[in-house]
Amino acid sequence: MRFVRRPSSICSCRANTTPPPALWMLGTPTRRQTPKGRFTIAAKHHISIAEIYETELVDIEKAIAHYEQSADYYKGEESNSSANKCLLKVAAYAAQLEQYQKAIEIFEQVGANTMDNPLLKYSAKDYFFKAALCHFIVDELNAKLALEKYEEMFPAFTDSRECKLLKKLLEAHEEQNSEAYTEAVKEFDSISRLDQWLTTMLLRIKKSIQGDGEGDGDLK
Repeated sequence: MRFVRRPSSICSCRANTTPPPALWMLGTPTRRQTPKGRFTIAAKHHISIAEIYETELVDIEKAIAHYEQSADYYKGEESNSSANKCLLKVAAYAAQLEQYQKAIEIFEQVGANTMDNPLLKYSAKDYFFKAALCHFIVDELNAKLALEKYEEMFPAFTDSRECKLLKKLLEAHEEQNSEAYTEAVKEFDSISRLDQWLTTMLLRIKKSIQGDGEGDGDLK
């Protein structure tokens, strides 16, 4: 008599329930599941996912969510410098998506956290500058009040080129003088090159001088 071995249905089921490798990365641990001392690993995991959403999937909202989660994990390890880097990514993207209040809060928070640090205080002026630009896009008066607040909080900001530029831009905007606005930007750019983010924000402000849809959309 010959016995025929039947295939194991249990083994087949187990094989079929194995998640595809592409999904493993997306199965992120929650904070409750992550023991103290391993938050940094989880933070880097979220950064990797955020970068995929940035460059490959081009889903900025989800990239923001993962950078925020990463910042939260870094704070759990008291790695404030790493947390700030993630938060600054969030702020930059939030401003691009016209979520200005969110961007302002983050730029101000990071600026306040760094202005008393001897090694990082030089960067504080950049964060207050970016926060002021976000205010400016929303409302000119808000920008003036914010500028006064930043000068009071961080006196070194007053002598910075960024603060002087803001004052020139506010004056040009109040006078609805597009040429003066452009000239002030060109002068600043000749010494400190503007990156794409700053250029975008400055153009949005300039459009409010030129009128909706008017002008050549250029700062030069």
